[in-house]
Amino acid sequence: MLITHTVWLLPLLDAVKVSPLIEKVSDHKDFKKLLRTRTNVLVLYTKSATSGESQLKLLSDVAQTVKGQGTIAWVNCGDSEGRKLCKKVKVDPGAKFGGFEMLHYKDGTFHMEYNRPATFKSMVAFLKDPSGPPLWEENPEAKDVLHVETEKDFRKLLKKEERPILMMFYAPCKSFTRSDFHSTSETKSGEHCFPKMRGVLAGMNVHPSEFDGLKQEYNVKGYPTFCYFEKGKFLHHYENYGATSKDIPSGPAAKDPEVPWSESDSPVFHLTDESFDSFLEEHTAALIMFYAPWCGHCKKMKPEYDEAAEVLNKSPGVLAALDATVHKAAGDRFKISGFPTVKYFVNGEEKYTLPHLRSKEKIIEFMHNPQAPPPPEQSWEEKPSSVSHLGFEDFREALKKKKHALVMFYAPWCPHCKNAVPHFTTAAELFKEDRKIVYAAVDCTKGQNHELCKQEGVEGYPTFNHYNYGKFSERYNGDRGEAGFIGFMRSLRGRDQEKVVKKKDEL
Repeated sequence: MLITHTVWLLPLLDAVKVSPLIEKVSDHKDFKKLLRTRTNVLVLYTKSATSGESQLKLLSDVAQTVKGQGTIAWVNCGDSEGRKLCKKVKVDPGAKFGGFEMLHYKDGTFHMEYNRPATFKSMVAFLKDPSGPPLWEENPEAKDVLHVETEKDFRKLLKKEERPILMMFYAPCKSFTRSDFHSTSETKSGEHCFPKMRGVLAGMNVHPSEFDGLKQEYNVKGYPTFCYFEKGKFLHHYENYGATSKDIPSGPAAKDPEVPWSESDSPVFHLTDESFDSFLEEHTAALIMFYAPWCGHCKKMKPEYDEAAEVLNKSPGVLAALDATVHKAAGDRFKISGFPTVKYFVNGEEKYTLPHLRSKEKIIEFMHNPQAPPPPEQSWEEKPSSVSHLGFEDFREALKKKKHALVMFYAPWCPHCKNAVPHFTTAAELFKEDRKIVYAAVDCTKGQNHELCKQEGVEGYPTFNHYNYGKFSERYNGDRGEAGFIGFMRSLRGRDQEKVVKKKDEL
């Protein structure tokens, strides 16, 4: 009986195959070295070799996906050496349900116990951004939100769902707390009003380039964008001025059909493709607002524009408007890419584009004294700094020359990127004399840079990668202030000096 029992155990032990990407640690010195040399480490502690078998299988897949961005280690507290290590770090997986425990270490110190779902998707997301928010679907409060993964699933939803759909197209920029979205389905009394109205709340991350066609189809120019569908048909957008739950409608309330602006009692001249040129011939000076009926910013501007027109349409110029979603020839001719777009014409020729004109007072003031608009704010790339701005063409070649490069992949519209810019710039200034170090930035929204960012594993903004002579070394997940960016580079220089000292000692 005893022999049979032993024979049964042996194949079970052999079945525990650990991926070579998972670091098996049992010595305390090796453990300390691991934490000192890696900034993002998830450690699985198990009661025995077999108690964490299912976790090791899962973590093997996770390790392959986060290679170069995070490290996974395993400590078997059941063997003699591992037991000593577990005792020193005060971990007892035997006291945990299932006989295992997962702890995360960041920048050499304990960060937190891993308490998110033990799924491939959640673990990968955590290791790619340990300080970031949980995945939307991990939030138990988001159970009423349908999470759409692929365009095929999206089309299928539109085709089969009879109820109204409020769809949020988003990107993984943390400026928007997606819990705000599912909270819109609750009234003050805690009841879910959107389900009562037989509607569906859904969300879809459309940032990856594979969704470019979908974004173009539904005019997704910023994140998040909310689209309302009925019986599979897109009806209109919901503009989210503040991107919080108070700005998102709790449901598509029944309402009378909206009267088109051109058919309302408006003092504004409403143009068409056919009347556009003749109108400009008849009026020496004209201000024209190109708009879309669904655009929230346009709706907000309409009453201001109407009131200004009552004052101005006698002199010194006239106010006109054109629905560029209907009269596309004029819109295409003047390269209208966003709404509202306001242009000033003199003697039939376009003179200015005026993005700052939104209020009645500003419009009247301009028409009485037409002046060129103030120059647009300089982009980060245009401002003088010690940050090296790279793109698809020069990225590889530039980094090959630097021993340490900290690269910030960003999008100009991302609030977290904007917050990080001055701190990143200050850090770059401090190290500008060191020829082996560079702080670089890549605008992922420009041209082929999107493909470059995809190649470098960028899934959210901002993303910071450390490169060693052009080769990816690790993902930086530290503090995004000056202290964090400066401290990280100093720690790299410290490691370099340690290696030099060690080599000298060996000689």
